[in-house]
Amino acid sequence: MATVEITKDNFTETVKEGTVFLDFWAEWCGPCRQFAPTFEKASEEHENVTFGKVDTEAEGELAQSFQIMSIPTLMVFKDGIKIFEQAGALPASALEDLIGQAEKLDMDAVRAQIAEQHAAQN
Repeated sequence: MATVEITKDNFTETVKEGTVFLDFWAEWCGPCRQFAPTFEKASEEHENVTFGKVDTEAEGELAQSFQIMSIPTLMVFKDGIKIFEQAGALPASALEDLIGQAEKLDMDAVRAQIAEQHAAQN
């Protein structure tokens, strides 16, 4: 599957199910352009994962809602929950490792941990 363009209009629908990798980028960003082929290649090799690109210039409101301070920024969502965020371009091997970890993550355990944190705060 090739990468999909993510906008504020399709963001919620895109991340609500499955594993989703989002690349926050801009045309003028050199590191973003360097990371793009790595991200695109991973999208072609992992058909069970959604890979989306958020143009921070066109989607400033969405980038601002996530407080994106530097690009590229990679975010990973699984079943609607953000499980990873990191600024900077990843080498292909690190991206592959992250994809594997995200796919194996037990979301029932993550939801239980979130519930415990909410209970402790209240």
